[in-house]
Amino acid sequence: MEAQYGAGVDVKWDITNLEIRTKSVEKTLEPLVTQVTTLVSQKGPSKLKKGRSKRAHLLCEAVYQATQNFIAKGEEISNENAEVRNEMVAAVDDVRRTGDTMHITSSEFADDPCSSVKRSAMVRAARALLSAVTRLLILADMVDVYLLLKSLRAVEEDLHRLNQASSQQEVIDNFRALGRRVVDLADRTGRRQMDLKDLRRRDDLASARAVLKKNSLMLLTTSKTYVRHPELVAAKANRDFVVGEVSDAVHIIGEVAQATGPSVPHSYEGIGELAAALDDFDSKVLMEPNAYSSVRTRPSLEERLESIISGAALMADSSCTRDERREKIVRQCNAVRQALQDLLTQYEANVQEEPTESLDKAIENMCQRTRELRRQLKKAVVDHVSDTFLETNVPLIILIEAAKVGNEEEVEEYGQVFMEHANKLVEVANLACSMSSNEEGVKLVRLAASQLEALCPQVVNAARILASRPKSKVAQENMDVFKDTWERQVRILTEAVDEITSIDDFLSVSEGHILEDVNRCISSLTECDAEVLDRMASAIRGRCARVCNVVTAEMDNYQPGVYTDRVMDSIYMLRDQVMPNYVQHVQAAVASITAGKGDDVDYNDFVYAAQLVYDGTRDIRRAVLMNRKAEELDSESDDIQEDFQNMRVMSPGTYGGELGDSNYAKIDRYEPLYREGGQYSGSGGQYSDGYEARGYDQYNTQLTAAGNVQGFYGSPEPYTVHFSDRYDDNAGT
Repeated sequence: MEAQYGAGVDVKWDITNLEIRTKSVEKTLEPLVTQVTTLVSQKGPSKLKKGRSKRAHLLCEAVYQATQNFIAKGEEISNENAEVRNEMVAAVDDVRRTGDTMHITSSEFADDPCSSVKRSAMVRAARALLSAVTRLLILADMVDVYLLLKSLRAVEEDLHRLNQASSQQEVIDNFRALGRRVVDLADRTGRRQMDLKDLRRRDDLASARAVLKKNSLMLLTTSKTYVRHPELVAAKANRDFVVGEVSDAVHIIGEVAQATGPSVPHSYEGIGELAAALDDFDSKVLMEPNAYSSVRTRPSLEERLESIISGAALMADSSCTRDERREKIVRQCNAVRQALQDLLTQYEANVQEEPTESLDKAIENMCQRTRELRRQLKKAVVDHVSDTFLETNVPLIILIEAAKVGNEEEVEEYGQVFMEHANKLVEVANLACSMSSNEEGVKLVRLAASQLEALCPQVVNAARILASRPKSKVAQENMDVFKDTWERQVRILTEAVDEITSIDDFLSVSEGHILEDVNRCISSLTECDAEVLDRMASAIRGRCARVCNVVTAEMDNYQPGVYTDRVMDSIYMLRDQVMPNYVQHVQAAVASITAGKGDDVDYNDFVYAAQLVYDGTRDIRRAVLMNRKAEELDSESDDIQEDFQNMRVMSPGTYGGELGDSNYAKIDRYEPLYREGGQYSGSGGQYSDGYEARGYDQYNTQLTAAGNVQGFYGSPEPYTVHFSDRYDDNAGT
């Protein structure tokens, strides 16, 4: 049923449906329900004289007064909103009528609480009153929805006018008007979001609000660019994309505000497919022996396992999976297959019998094998994350530099590289989701990845516009806005992926990757290959920076204390002491090799500087693991540092041997960097769950003298989504 009000606004809401959708209606109705329920539950004769119940009479008056308050509020709403006056007056009259009936019947019952006839009459009156009051409150809630939709229609009209603008000044004027409308809509949507009971719909509104905010500045620059360069196909594509994003967000707000009944799950909800399959398999293999059936159970479990192994094989065959990791995954898949066959054999041998020790061992072995397979798959995921989410802005920078000089051919070439890189980010993000059981985290990653995927072609279009018109100020502004938006979205995706990735796995894998890069770095030094040396050193710097950033973010979840101090000290040592020293050695080595003076490089000094980088990474991981229990530690990574002995080379052609006094002196020079760190105790910090979302920015429209608008909400800021009962700036991802 549609209720049509003024201004052509149709509210798709059945006013006869008494479904309570908001917390405010529920909270307002609760006291009346309590009073009526208490009154109806009065039983037995009163102990007071003449059979009168003093408490019942007090409740009667309380219910009557509450009813009068509802009537007064309803009349106030009807007077303030002429569009819904008729409906509100009818609802108020219904409350008044049922309230009077309730007052009469409840008073009669209070005078004679032993009368079943009077009790029945009061119960019927109470039901009618509660229904009438509920309908009044829901109608008042519909007024809020109507006002929201009215604001929404105004935004749609202003957006259409902006879309039809034909001059720069017209764009600015229409954008200013649209900004005011969007601020009002976002404010009403935020209040509605906080009031809704349905968590999924609250997330939908938060997402739509974030889209409005994120696209505000792009809406201006793309509109200005298209008006200035209407002949460019890329300019129209840019503008149409942003207008479509804003239009979709507005449409979602309208649909969610009027939605009824239970919400439908989204496609991006749920834990990772491979993680869910492993969880399901673990639960299915545990059963009572007499429940086993060779006809049904064996084929079912074997089919489930083969499905898991197929997913594991895809991950193992991926390009970023290390050879050693691939071999371990294959080995564990075979071990799980064998463990399942052993377990099924034991089940068949124990049908109709009590479980034996052999069956218990088979079950334990099965669980251990699946647990190890899961661990190797998670490590493979982290391999991908560590390699892919590294220097994520480089393809974009190269693309923009080509666009700035007007090289359209290179823009197309680098645009393809940029899109491949973006697709890899999305692929790895979805891969991380597949092995995560963090439902909210997976939801966030999938949303962020989908938005990044949609944004990618438009970044390339912005570069094409700039390449076609490299001297255009609006084209440059448009490129800058898309660059900032892209970098912010990548940060959001990176943080979301880090959230569903075990920091222990990340540090363990990163430590191994840094060891690989350090070995390759030293190898390139022995071969006097300056290009590889510089590239590997850059990768090491990027990996170390990622380690420091991830661990710093992790420490924000803990109360400050000895544990966090120890971790932050190790980060400081690597980032501010060790890395600058290493960079100096790399720069000197590259310069010497480039100048044909590779023999002048102090080889051993370079090796020790590189070893300190690895040691610094290892110390960070050890500091993070200080608050872990013994069973939580990963023994596989504890022996990684032993491989570093292979790097203790004394000359390009010599391995091993004695260091000599001069080299020990060099070690002594660096040793104080780590000597103090070993004096900390292993006390762990306490976890703090008081993580607060960043608040919604103050809405404003800022126009400079040149007509550059910063957006409806001011300068865009990085934001993080948490699917909770609070809105924050990144709910759109």
